[in-house]
Amino acid sequence: MKDGTFTADRLLALYDRVAEAEDAIPRLRRFVLDLAVRGKLVEQDPSDEPAAELLKRIAKEKARLVKAGEIRKPKPFDPIDEPPFAVPANWAWSRMREVTADRGQMIPNTRFTYIDVSAINKEAGVIEAPTVLEPAEAPSRARKIVRKGDVIYSCVRPYLLNVAVVEDEIEPAPIASTAFAIINGLGLILPRYIWIVLRSPFMVAAVEETQRGQAYPAINDSDFAVLPFPLPPLAEQQRIVAKVDELMALCDRLEGARAGREAVRDRLTAATLTRLTAPETDAETFPTHARFALQTLPTLTTRPDQIKTLRQTILNLAVRGKLVKQDPSDEPAAATLRKIADQKRQLIRTKKLKGNIPITNSISYREAVDIPLGWSWASCDELFFVTKLAGFEYTKYFDLKDEGEVPVLRAQNVRPWVIAEHNLKYMPLATSIALERSAITKRSLLITFIGAGIGDVALIEPTRRWHLAPNVAKAELFEGCDDLFCLEYAVLFFNSPVGRDEVFKHVKTTAQPSLSMGTIRDMDVLVPPLAEQHRIVAKVDALMALCDQLEASLTTATTTRSRLLEALLHDALRGAPGDQAEAAA
Repeated sequence: MKDGTFTADRLLALYDRVAEAEDAIPRLRRFVLDLAVRGKLVEQDPSDEPAAELLKRIAKEKARLVKAGEIRKPKPFDPIDEPPFAVPANWAWSRMREVTADRGQMIPNTRFTYIDVSAINKEAGVIEAPTVLEPAEAPSRARKIVRKGDVIYSCVRPYLLNVAVVEDEIEPAPIASTAFAIINGLGLILPRYIWIVLRSPFMVAAVEETQRGQAYPAINDSDFAVLPFPLPPLAEQQRIVAKVDELMALCDRLEGARAGREAVRDRLTAATLTRLTAPETDAETFPTHARFALQTLPTLTTRPDQIKTLRQTILNLAVRGKLVKQDPSDEPAAATLRKIADQKRQLIRTKKLKGNIPITNSISYREAVDIPLGWSWASCDELFFVTKLAGFEYTKYFDLKDEGEVPVLRAQNVRPWVIAEHNLKYMPLATSIALERSAITKRSLLITFIGAGIGDVALIEPTRRWHLAPNVAKAELFEGCDDLFCLEYAVLFFNSPVGRDEVFKHVKTTAQPSLSMGTIRDMDVLVPPLAEQHRIVAKVDALMALCDQLEASLTTATTTRSRLLEALLHDALRGAPGDQAEAAA
């Protein structure tokens, strides 16, 4: 930018190189504002009245207003010894309230227009739909006097950038909330230029360094008054405002075009997934749809949420029998389920297993899903031994491993698919042995049945002894049935859309949503032939690995684009020798 200007063509050239970066347009907007307040957006004109002379005119106007009783006599401000950055020779650094004024406060005694934060369109920088109130309706914070041409800036949670220009006369006369700083440019600083400064990256950083408070951070009046303010000549302010408006309008068009492209991608993705999952999809057309989807979806997925949708689609296809071919020679699921039932009856007869109350399947999902030939439905009670921890107080857990011996898996440790071994608690080995039914010593499904993550299901393959917490259930295969059902398929099912629906049909929607052991046993599982279960698991593993690769490549591409954007922005800011570019970060 040797000529000191930044054109629409240059903005387009930057955007073309980083168009797919997720935050490209917001960062370009910040970049334009940063150029504006650094004197790098438009050319300087030697014939402009210097800012030093403008400061004298501002001081004279303030003196007139003080004499007229319209504003209070301002306190003197210390000069800025170390400016935040270099500005052109005909600019000047000043303090916010050195070059602006507020209009004081009043208690409304007639009908008035109330401006609070909800009335601000911060993206457009204007007042929208303020409320008209009677004096008796005035909230205690309705005090700040506002007039046409003022800029209002929310000092509470200023990082939200609720800044607006009062562009029109408002009837009845407006009163603003005390949450705002009212900034009157005295007719010598353009309101729109003040808006640009307040939203520029350097000012955002300056406010963040000064604001106080945690839950509702705010900048007080005295700190706001001394914020550094880069002041250009009045004529250059006009050129800056015009150029910013031009480039922001271009950003609006780029944003609209990007949104349009994303909408087309989303529609194509949704249509592709719908063709795969639609009930009318038949065996003849499905392979064609599946090949098209698996070839097309990777090129359509540009955001992590799309990959999440792709994963769910894969699982949905898997548990509906549409991901791998059926083999007529496979033993039907019904035959395998009879073997499991025979083994369960034998365990009950020999008192190795206690029989449960018969399951009614009163809220079954079975009728809603068409299943392939050879598949069957089965309840968890037919497939698993389901139990939980009872008779132990969670307050008896130990925090440190050397104080206990057996790690306890609580609901926070059971996430969909995986066990998260963090923040573990422990119980003594002797206690775990005394509660053997709820110990985890073999491959099992773990199911959270109360709490925020209710219904999360993971598979554990223990290489050591673990124990259940009171908010986690386990589902084990019956003794002698390890070769009759695939637990990897079971966890896949419960994390699929069909399985999740089945789980949440059984959740008791009370003040504390929960599942009981009875409702867990009542949940249904779509059971393919055993051989097909293994083929499904292998196929899903392969496709999920591809999703992992796609997700990793998206992360890498996002990082690369972000770094490229940052490098290009910093390079574009090197218009002045030795300038330390910090914009658009």
